[in-house]
Amino acid sequence: MHKEILLVEDNPDDVELTRIAFDEAKIANRLVVVSDGAEALDYLFARGKHSDRDPDDLPSIMLLDLNLPKVDGREVLQAVRANEATRTLPVVVLTTSAEPFDVEASYALGVNSYIQKPVDFEQFVWAVKQVGLYWLVLNHPRHV
Repeated sequence: MHKEILLVEDNPDDVELTRIAFDEAKIANRLVVVSDGAEALDYLFARGKHSDRDPDDLPSIMLLDLNLPKVDGREVLQAVRANEATRTLPVVVLTTSAEPFDVEASYALGVNSYIQKPVDFEQFVWAVKQVGLYWLVLNHPRHV
């Protein structure tokens, strides 16, 4: 069974482009989309409207935008790394920012990879495909 991919993204256009890229890459994992950091944490920790979810059934990977409403991506990353259950969850930041501060802060908080979203549609699709192929096909995750 393919584990889910958690996409934390507030821009509906980027959500749709990500769906297209995964379809084109023939990645069968179900894409779960949440549009703010608070909901991402509720999903991961099975709280609020996600309280019926098994908190031990973590996604294969979380694709995380940094600039999110309610709780920003840095705070999400901090909470994920601070929790024993989610500490080793692969997290890829997928954001428009190429600011050195954002890159350094993300790695300091424990992100596995940092990718700047390309503006061009074809490049965006290519980048998302590469992320999916690496993390879901090539990478051997830790079994905790």
